[in-house]
Amino acid sequence: MAYKVGIIGYGWAATAHADAINGTEQGSVAAVFSSRPLNDAEVSAAHGSEITTYTSLEEMLKSDIDVVSITSYPDQHREQAIAAANAGKHIILEKPMALNWEDCRAIYDAVVANGVKACVCFELRFISQMMTTSHLLEQGMIGDLHYGEIDYYHGIGPWYGQYRWNTTTEKGGSSLLSAGCHALDALLLCMGDKVEEVTSYATQSKHEIFQKYEYKTTTASLLKFSNGAVGKVASVIDCIQPYYLHTHLVGSEGSLLDNKVYSNSFGLRDKKWTELPMAMADSGDVADHPYQAQFQAFFDATDKGEDMPRTSIAEALETFRVVFACDRSAAEGRPVKTSEFV
Repeated sequence: MAYKVGIIGYGWAATAHADAINGTEQGSVAAVFSSRPLNDAEVSAAHGSEITTYTSLEEMLKSDIDVVSITSYPDQHREQAIAAANAGKHIILEKPMALNWEDCRAIYDAVVANGVKACVCFELRFISQMMTTSHLLEQGMIGDLHYGEIDYYHGIGPWYGQYRWNTTTEKGGSSLLSAGCHALDALLLCMGDKVEEVTSYATQSKHEIFQKYEYKTTTASLLKFSNGAVGKVASVIDCIQPYYLHTHLVGSEGSLLDNKVYSNSFGLRDKKWTELPMAMADSGDVADHPYQAQFQAFFDATDKGEDMPRTSIAEALETFRVVFACDRSAAEGRPVKTSEFV
């Protein structure tokens, strides 16, 4: 079916969402809510669809839209997502879901109670690197995983649009919440098991541009999985280097390092790695994110009345359970069990 979509918030991420939604087979942006007045004709011309703009979220939710795409500040997500669910609208929700566990759980409960579908923008699960990696793991190329590490290196300074609000605890939250959750989520996808316990540490660059941050900008977390496997995630948003999503997965029959594999099972071992034909995650720019592939999967699943694959709200909730456990561990200086977040 065709889906009329209303976008909540009209900033950097919203423009990428709008173009991706209009690029799907079923979706069309029909409305935009912004706290500042917008010109209907200008917004429509920018995205190639007829769009009505609103300064009242309540009025937009009363319109005939079917889906909302929430691209506002993270501290607004709970109120807006619950209002959308109560209005019977399906939800596309930018990460992070929210800045604390209670708000994430409240959003999830509202989605379930109202029978709507929802996804969270962990769009890296749809990038070539992660799609190919998932396929290789499913084919047993490196056997049973017992160790994995995925690290997020992306310096978020004044040169990056998110910096102006990301520096505050109120809106950015933590290194993992603001950006590194992408790496943690990707590791959970690859490892395919529940995390039982985490131990995390936090530190911060001494460079003056990162002193504006109200929280520690680098965290390193060890994860213990219920099947005995171990993982590691670093979230480094104060680095001076190009964007890099470091990936190293170690299994019973081989290893995968970024876009290279070494495998007993497939004969890919000759004293060196075998390079794989995959496009690597190499940018934090929303213009480079695979939103369209994710939103297409969301609309296809919603057509069938099903939860979408890979980035359903239930899967995202589990990722944020681990995120908040890691942040608690770093803050309190102790191992934290994920069961502390009910």
